[in-house]
Amino acid sequence: MQQVFPLYFPWLLIVFGSYLLGSIPTGFLAGRLCGVDLRTKGSGNIGATNALRVLGKSWGYAVFVVDFLKGLLPVLIASYWSGQIGMIHPASAPGALAALCALLGHSFPVWIGFKGGKGIASSAGAMVGLFPAAFLFCLGIWMLVFTISRYVSVASMAAAFALPVAVTMLYLLHKADWLALVVSILMAVLAIWRHRANIARLRAGTEPRFEKKDSKKIKVKSKKR
Repeated sequence: MQQVFPLYFPWLLIVFGSYLLGSIPTGFLAGRLCGVDLRTKGSGNIGATNALRVLGKSWGYAVFVVDFLKGLLPVLIASYWSGQIGMIHPASAPGALAALCALLGHSFPVWIGFKGGKGIASSAGAMVGLFPAAFLFCLGIWMLVFTISRYVSVASMAAAFALPVAVTMLYLLHKADWLALVVSILMAVLAIWRHRANIARLRAGTEPRFEKKDSKKIKVKSKKR
């Protein structure tokens, strides 16, 4: 078996498989089904938040769920498959690699010019697969900051900052795999860097707050098509 497939072949499969799964442009496809290009509407992002604002709650929540699964499934599949074929590695290496590649796929999808979402929903899915306790901590931070500020971007960046803190606490308390801490830092850096346009709008005072309303224009348009 090793003579046919090099030892690094399973790692390459995890890298490319996770990237391709993560690169499915969910928001873009949802917009196309409604006759809209999300890249030209709202914030111009294809993530769940902009999908919710432009397409309405049903589409927005659907995009979030699929993006969440794009982060979770690669981690679960890579972790299970690597154990089945007897890969020699640190315990969390396959899942960690799958998480990072899936997030890169979501943020830089090859199908639409490497301009994807900010990766918050996919990061949440990856967190559930890698360190569920840290996910609950970050979810609590997100909900608290969002309730106070009504800014999705601010809540998302606060949760990103909280992720390495939570994983560090787990590492110190339970001597968790050091690789989890490295991955959490990389995930946080990627998430915050992807929000640099939001940071600029926050400084300029033009970042929109989240309002409790549902868009009906897109629904009406889609029915007429």
